[in-house]
Amino acid sequence: MRHYAFLRLLLAAFFMYFAWPLIPQFSSQLEMLFWACWLAFFVFVFGANLATLLKISDPPVMEQEFDKVRQTDG
Repeated sequence: MRHYAFLRLLLAAFFMYFAWPLIPQFSSQLEMLFWACWLAFFVFVFGANLATLLKISDPPVMEQEFDKVRQTDG
């Protein structure tokens, strides 16, 4: 289900598109801390989804596809 990772990359890029013009306008230390945390979170989200898309890491358990195998008691 690589299309979910691609959609999350597009959503993160969409949020960055709107946030980018506001980042250099910080005026206080608290605002700078907020944008630093926001950019760090963006990097983690983008990197994790890019790794999933490039098959460097396994997708989340909820999105993994397992073959349905009949289990017996024998």
